[in-house]
Amino acid sequence: MTHSKFFALSLVALGCLAGPHMTGVARADGDIGEHVNDMQAHIDEYTEEVEWLIDRVDGIVDTYEAEGATAAKPEAVVDHWEAVDFHSAIETNYVPLYASIWQGLFGVRQAIENGEPVAEVRKQQVQLEESLWQSLGAVKLAAQLQKQGKLTIDRETVATTPTETLADIKIRLDRVVAKYAEKLPDEATEIVHDAYLTQFEGVEGMLIEQDADLVEDLELDFNVALPKAIADDLGVDAVRDIVIAMQGKLDRSIELLEAAEASRSDVF
Repeated sequence: MTHSKFFALSLVALGCLAGPHMTGVARADGDIGEHVNDMQAHIDEYTEEVEWLIDRVDGIVDTYEAEGATAAKPEAVVDHWEAVDFHSAIETNYVPLYASIWQGLFGVRQAIENGEPVAEVRKQQVQLEESLWQSLGAVKLAAQLQKQGKLTIDRETVATTPTETLADIKIRLDRVVAKYAEKLPDEATEIVHDAYLTQFEGVEGMLIEQDADLVEDLELDFNVALPKAIADDLGVDAVRDIVIAMQGKLDRSIELLEAAEASRSDVF
């Protein structure tokens, strides 16, 4: 893949494996950069960063194939991702894809560290690339909406109905997977507890009327299964599987509440 001279010269001049942008970097555990307030002006930059990331990961996999895991330095995949502005652009706009990128990064890294066949590493690489391109498309759309005044960056949006609350919890659970994949288990656990205490508890009374067993299952998920998987460091796949199962239960909960509301509307 061909890249701009800017990237090549930056890497040579700095003599390191950091990302192409060394000022105003938005890291996983740092502040969101000002660029997210005018994403349209940074689309070309984001595109170059995605291409750069894909090229860096491809180089790591090529090195693994030729020289083995030690020479490949698979841990660098995360360093590269954290060094680009695109990181925060997708985090602030579409958390499910943000989580899938982290899963892809660790899919490649762990496949190499575990000595998996190159074919399996390439499979993980393809999934990562698909997530990156999908994310770039999502950011481009968000940038257009932002330019039209139809999008603002606001992490404190408050759900106003029970079904909106449950939908928001699903998004928060995607963030749990992302934070766990980022090796931030305390933050992941805090999101779980906060979603349960400040959101789910507010709607569970209505849900109990529809399906008490479903509510009990979700309570166990929130308070036992998911926090324990994080605390025991069972791995991204295990945490993601629990989250996917919980999201399925939340979808069922939304359906039940919508049906109940429809029944009440019919009566009146």
